[in-house]
Amino acid sequence: MTKVAVILSGCGVFDGCEVHESTFVLLALDQAGVEYECLAPNINQMHVINHLTGQEEDTQRNVLVESARIARGKVLDLVDAVPGDYSAVIVPGGFGVAKNLCDFALKGAGMSVNEQVQIFIQAIHNAGHPVGLACISPVMSKNLFGDGVLCTIGNDEETAAAIVEMGATHQNCAVDDIVIDEKNKLVTTPAYMLADRIKDVHTGITKMVVAVLEMLK
Repeated sequence: MTKVAVILSGCGVFDGCEVHESTFVLLALDQAGVEYECLAPNINQMHVINHLTGQEEDTQRNVLVESARIARGKVLDLVDAVPGDYSAVIVPGGFGVAKNLCDFALKGAGMSVNEQVQIFIQAIHNAGHPVGLACISPVMSKNLFGDGVLCTIGNDEETAAAIVEMGATHQNCAVDDIVIDEKNKLVTTPAYMLADRIKDVHTGITKMVVAVLEMLK
């Protein structure tokens, strides 16, 4: 049976996983009748943002614990996940990706990916299975798939330039569309890197999930 891993990065757009994007991924998988499991690394967030004021708070939160808010408590520590149990992996966006799953927010093109995240996704990829990355998540593409990998974050010039500097290939994309790298079985969509309206995020995310599942046939 097909089972898709969904890697979360906390809860909340500014310091964790984007809640709308995560929900749309899970909804699209469920509507397709596909089993999924939420995973997250058991690490501390880079920092905590008050989403009402936008200010950083002097406290600490855990990525796995916060991800459980989105997963309704059903989230597996990434270190305990066995890549062979999954047919695909999808990573929703949110600044938690750039702050917790990798350090792009701090280092830009000099970034690195969290070791657990990199090992897991590369294992899925090396097994010939598809990967979906939404919003800011495609900044990890070169580290995960190597030089020349094709991806999109929409049309943000600064982020696209960093992706190209790292050695990936960036393609501009409309908010409600996707970019597919057939060779690497990678599907990316801009989501809230570009969206002004929630309906456009839903359309792009749904297209991404459908394309990922098509690659399993």
